[in-house]
Amino acid sequence: MKLNPKEKIACGVAGVGYLGQHHARIYNELESSNLVGFYEPSDDAAQKIEEAYGCRRFENLAELGQACDAVSVVCPTDQHADVAIPLLAQGCHLLVEKPLCTSSLEAEKILRTANENQVMVQVGHIEHYNPVMDYLENAVVSPKYLTVDRLAPFQPRGTEVGVVLDLMIHDIGIALALVASPLKSVEAIGVRVLSPTEDIANARLVFENGCVANLNASRVSEKKAREIRVFQDSGYLSLDFMNQKGHFIQKKGMALDRNEVPVEKGEPLALEIESFLDCVLQAKTPKTDGSFGKSALEVALSVTQKIESGW
Repeated sequence: MKLNPKEKIACGVAGVGYLGQHHARIYNELESSNLVGFYEPSDDAAQKIEEAYGCRRFENLAELGQACDAVSVVCPTDQHADVAIPLLAQGCHLLVEKPLCTSSLEAEKILRTANENQVMVQVGHIEHYNPVMDYLENAVVSPKYLTVDRLAPFQPRGTEVGVVLDLMIHDIGIALALVASPLKSVEAIGVRVLSPTEDIANARLVFENGCVANLNASRVSEKKAREIRVFQDSGYLSLDFMNQKGHFIQKKGMALDRNEVPVEKGEPLALEIESFLDCVLQAKTPKTDGSFGKSALEVALSVTQKIESGW
């Protein structure tokens, strides 16, 4: 069902902590949205948003759902299903931060509830809205091999899941989109360093078309990095998701020719939320819809199982 494009979309946020506060900021800034309010158990986090944007703090999810057309779900991953399902049942379109949830069964329940209530789920695979990904989607043709490094310093936030569901799932989604071939096999290793689950992981994804993706993720690094290299017949691409730049190296006779690639800079989260609201208004299928999120989750769970089987 399309909404009236002349009216602002009534938006809310479930969880306004570390990341949710930015969802609230962007909804408050966009002309197409009206930040109605939020649900947040923490008094300190709630007070910051109330003071910053003058919006309402709802006492429960039911009240938030009644007031909103669209809601961002930005709570801890292990709470996604419990928060998303009742909001969907109330007819809210959802932007659920990645990963969609923590199990295939939960994912199926989320998608079934969305379908039954004729509402849309977009999953927050943010790199798919990064201008770097726009370039890659146009430049990558029949990739042979790709490698992705995603490094971050340790933060207690997010350790309810391992680094595969926390960070590597970004790159699983990227690989699935760029290779566009069924997955043939998965190999993985990982180690626990500072948390009960894996903090460092490597996964090797082999696709039916022969392409191989090598993914490295760490949340105990001294530096931040989000970099990808894609090798194909015409040469190879090296791009930086964080700094939104890169280069393309091509064969020219017996020499290699390096050219910087044109990447238009932009805030990925703002672009992601703009895309979400456009899909709500136009009743379009999101680029990273619930089915895509479920596929990425299932690969991530397979990687996690491989890691845990080696412990």
